[in-house]
Amino acid sequence: MKAELIRVANGAIDIKVVTSKTMHILQWRRHMFRDEVLLDGKRQQVSHGLLWGRETIYGLVFGRDEDGQGGSKLILTIDSRHDWNSLDVDEYNRPRGVRLEDADSTLLVFGSLDPKELEKPRTFMEALKKSFGMQW
Repeated sequence: MKAELIRVANGAIDIKVVTSKTMHILQWRRHMFRDEVLLDGKRQQVSHGLLWGRETIYGLVFGRDEDGQGGSKLILTIDSRHDWNSLDVDEYNRPRGVRLEDADSTLLVFGSLDPKELEKPRTFMEALKKSFGMQW
């Protein structure tokens, strides 16, 4: 199974997931009072509440047969907190991080949920570059 990030936008994430036989589109959408996860256009999960009280971890099953048996289990984690360092008003609802994993491995990591983001800088110059967002 492979996953590829297609789009991260205001209140929206689109992920292409390719299994051995088929391709699926996994979508996350943020609305005024709910977040929803869609698989191939069909709603799979919904999280209701105000902006700070919604669920951020979703469990999904890909590739079930007609009897509801089999399939691969996935965990989708969204870091939907606002980036207060961003002065761009249009990016208010843009998620800071996405992580998709199955039982065997991590399929997709983006933004604040990337383990590289948690590494501490070794020198003062690295810390300074990281705080200013410079990548050299």
